[in-house]
Amino acid sequence: MSRNLPPLNALRAFEAAGRHESFSKAAEELNVAHSAVSRHVRGLEARLGAKLFRDLPRGVTLTLEGRSYLERIVPALDMIAEATEELAEVPAGQVRVNSEPLFAERFIIPRLAEFYARHPEIDLRLETSHHLADVERHEADLAVRFAHSGALAEPCELLSDAPLYPYAAPDLIAGKLPEDLLHMVRYRDRNTDLWRRWFEAAGVSPEGVPETSWRLRSALAYESALKGLGVLLCSAEVVADDVATGRLVRCFDVGLRDGAFFLVHDSRGVRRSSVRLFRDWLLEVTAPFRSS
Repeated sequence: MSRNLPPLNALRAFEAAGRHESFSKAAEELNVAHSAVSRHVRGLEARLGAKLFRDLPRGVTLTLEGRSYLERIVPALDMIAEATEELAEVPAGQVRVNSEPLFAERFIIPRLAEFYARHPEIDLRLETSHHLADVERHEADLAVRFAHSGALAEPCELLSDAPLYPYAAPDLIAGKLPEDLLHMVRYRDRNTDLWRRWFEAAGVSPEGVPETSWRLRSALAYESALKGLGVLLCSAEVVADDVATGRLVRCFDVGLRDGAFFLVHDSRGVRRSSVRLFRDWLLEVTAPFRSS
């Protein structure tokens, strides 16, 4: 049976451009010229007799027809990729992961050599942002995000619900008691100010504990703690490597539970084998930091 199929390169160019709503970002992802993406998309529009993108003063946006077409072809492209990976000797392909910056910098990146050793054929693209990438619109295959209470609304799996403890450089905290932290510079890796709760749990009267009026960005707060400038209230998985090497120590065995990190995927599930392998690896290395 003869099928009315457009060229695969045109579909790939359209899918990338539609996902990013940018010809430039699509060209960068596909490692081709901007003009090549534009040519493929315009050729596809001519073949379909439909306008897929609307030009904006800065970039493009999908038309209603374009968005409908994108939603239809993405599952088909996923199925082709999945079938190809299943027949290949080793799973290959690109995996795009978006993560909160501190989790990526302090937990994922130090362990990537292990992942690459297991799966050298997988092209991992790790990006960081403070906002949740839209995996349904294919901004990423997977996203690591933090939720203060309960699970996220998106389909997700628990990575870590490790407690928060105060951590500091060894020389700074030596010989100190919990109440001594009242008079020290205190940092935290969350937007909410949890120090008052921590002092209460440690048996120190929360009266007189000043609320932190501002905070450093997580990465700067972390570096400040490493330099011995203050005490950081932080979850255990983020500081695990620096605790192991002795650069940071847990000040006291009084911890708090406040939210968890989750791995977000789209509603169709984790279909491509290369994405599943990264998901499985990340769940494996975070297992010590899950309570269940």
